[in-house]
Amino acid sequence: MVSAIPLSLYIHFPWCVKKCPYCDFNSHPARGELPEQAYIDALIKDFEQQLAPLQGRKIQTVFMGGGTPSLISSQQIQRLMQVLFASGQLKLDAEITLEANPGTVDEACFAGYLQAGVNRLSIGVQSFADAALQKIGRIHSAAEADRAIQRAKQAGFKQINLDLMYGLPGQSVNDSRKDIEHALSMGINHLSVYQLTIEPNTQFALTPPKLPDSDIAWEMQEQAQQLLGQAGFTQYEVSAYRQDSPCQHNLNYWEFGDYLAIGAGAHGKLSERDSKGNLQIKRYWNHRHPKRYLQAAGDGTFAAETKIIREQEIDFEYLMNALRLKAGFSFAQYEARTGGNTASLVELLTPFIHKQWLAKDRGFIRPTETG
Repeated sequence: MVSAIPLSLYIHFPWCVKKCPYCDFNSHPARGELPEQAYIDALIKDFEQQLAPLQGRKIQTVFMGGGTPSLISSQQIQRLMQVLFASGQLKLDAEITLEANPGTVDEACFAGYLQAGVNRLSIGVQSFADAALQKIGRIHSAAEADRAIQRAKQAGFKQINLDLMYGLPGQSVNDSRKDIEHALSMGINHLSVYQLTIEPNTQFALTPPKLPDSDIAWEMQEQAQQLLGQAGFTQYEVSAYRQDSPCQHNLNYWEFGDYLAIGAGAHGKLSERDSKGNLQIKRYWNHRHPKRYLQAAGDGTFAAETKIIREQEIDFEYLMNALRLKAGFSFAQYEARTGGNTASLVELLTPFIHKQWLAKDRGFIRPTETG
């Protein structure tokens, strides 16, 4: 049943103080005063337009990403959250995450987000070394990162994630170790630790910095796994480590759940039944530029494009997500989320099982440590 597939909501805020040179997300430097009220109005209209087909399906998680959502005032976030809760579509105990940049927040700001209903923060620290932060174009300092974490905790947040990067320009294995150790000293319960990669259409792609080679980057990865494991963190995904609860929103992505999307450039995924009762998966994405998205609020045409995933693409999309998880996936989940046939999937994966990159065990497929 489609109604059994978990449903989330992603909300995109497209503005940043400035564009980081490694960033390939849909973000735009803020110039002048942000059109906060108009943008929240558009988000509300976008959300309300998407409710009819849901047939009572409850939204289990909300994630506000960007860009820099913490550039938006807590009053406007509160206005948006009031509409979400009033819709009756949002579970009362939903995980609600907001991404925050350490250079754009204070304690009053955090208290306002908490009052609005946000119960989880993801703070984009990236590094606790000022020299490294400058090399990757971040607007905050190491001291500001420390203050942001402390203020978030003082405001009352219990669930806090820190984003850390490794493989930064000029970074040594010992530098990376210091970042992990500093993060652990802050008393948080979730870490995302991922390698800097050079993406097309970024400033770093035009003028690439000198990065540590792959052997050094792998040593940094293994070091992070060891240090975090010793500190009681469980690695449950390629780059995600938890001491307490996992990030339920990202888990829904990786387990091929459904998600609504509102905001400029936001991408959504919905499972539906066609006229013959077969499962079909629809993806859609909104107009990318904030001005174009705001214009769409006039006639309600927020989506720039919609497509049905072709049957031959579904297995690839599912595996690309599910095999990020250390626990892998069950055959039952695969069939429920894709409408596919387990026997055909196992045949597809058999060469990788023989290479011991994947393991098959009692109805589950999971990646091995090598895999």
